[in-house]
Amino acid sequence: MSASPEQPASLLGTDIVPGSVSVPRGGSAFRRFLAFLGPGAMVSVGYIDPGNWATSLEGGSRFGYTLLCVILLSNLMAVLLQSLCARLGIASGRDLAQSCREHYSKPVSVCLWVMCELAIIATDLAEVIGTAVALKLLFGIPLGLGAAITIVDTVVLLMLMRRGFRWLEAFVMSLMALIFTCFVVELALAQPSLAGIVDGFLTPDASIVTNPQMLYIAIGIIGATVMPHNLYLHSALVKTRDFEQSVRGKREALRFATLDSTLSLSLALFVNAGILILAAAVFHSAGRTVVEIEDAYALLSPLLGAGIAATLFGVALLASGLNSTVTATLAGQIVMEGFLRVRMKPWIRRLVTRGLAILPVLYVTQVYGDQSVGRLLILSQVVLSLQLPFAIIPLIRFVSRRDWMGELTIGWKIKTLTWAITILILVLNARLVMEVFHGL
Repeated sequence: MSASPEQPASLLGTDIVPGSVSVPRGGSAFRRFLAFLGPGAMVSVGYIDPGNWATSLEGGSRFGYTLLCVILLSNLMAVLLQSLCARLGIASGRDLAQSCREHYSKPVSVCLWVMCELAIIATDLAEVIGTAVALKLLFGIPLGLGAAITIVDTVVLLMLMRRGFRWLEAFVMSLMALIFTCFVVELALAQPSLAGIVDGFLTPDASIVTNPQMLYIAIGIIGATVMPHNLYLHSALVKTRDFEQSVRGKREALRFATLDSTLSLSLALFVNAGILILAAAVFHSAGRTVVEIEDAYALLSPLLGAGIAATLFGVALLASGLNSTVTATLAGQIVMEGFLRVRMKPWIRRLVTRGLAILPVLYVTQVYGDQSVGRLLILSQVVLSLQLPFAIIPLIRFVSRRDWMGELTIGWKIKTLTWAITILILVLNARLVMEVFHGL
């Protein structure tokens, strides 16, 4: 007997209410697709957060264009995994957190919840650092004070949420457009090597696996791109659309939701690749290895010969940090309510998560100085990569359940591919752990 999906609208403390965004029943397919635009942008924000900046900046400045293939692979993995999340939410009516609670025993569910919360804190840590660094670069605000100021984003977020979920989506898409524009200008100024870009994308280098430093950055890129909490978030966001609940309606909803996320993730691919390409063209070619975002900001204008380059870099970083705040907050609400059925006011949830993320930043800046936050940023992304299997494995199992998914159950080809991705991540993580212990 199949389990009936939950209808958690009454439990939600956010505006993520199933069926709250209307979808036209008639008219053109394009009009119906427009109604599905938004969740993909919300999810893709997590793929261009400050953590991506740190990994891509160091990867490009240290190894040139070599790691572009890792960014491309990570993005393709993300497109597939996010489409599975959309499939789960649309076909079963459950998000990933609800599915875990319903399928697994309570101890296992609590363990998965803790793992997801750690991933969210790691994500929030990257956002705190990125926003604080941007405030310092643009306005001269000390890093510790900038980290404390990031708590104010809670007020902005709650104001937008009160105006409706579509306003929140519009805010996110506007900031994404700003980031995209900044990097178009930056790349035009940098004039990177087209041959190097093509070679980096299409010719994987064996040293990515054999070189411990390169492997560490590569795993950081994967962790910064395919973020665990985004899988939970997307499976819930697609349920906000009031699509037709027939098999035909669900298939159309899945097609539009997948197109929405694929387009948004393509934009994220451009930004992530753009950061690495910029670092390779400007810093690697000049023999400079950049670990700290502040160093990149300071060197951009002298090396490019354009004063606006550093300002655009800082503006894009600030937009990235603010944008990522939205997804971390919503994901936190979803996993807590989905796993535990615990409802917490959004502002309390935001303050708790942000408070836990600020503490390491304040400690590191006080003990080791501002120049140590770059390492902390990359470490947060490696932590995310280590958490990935705890989200991916349940996802694959759920979308393979015919009693939940019906005709939208995945076939053996997709199942094989997703298990191959999971094994790849597990192998890379195991290799990283061995390298870390070997170096101790």
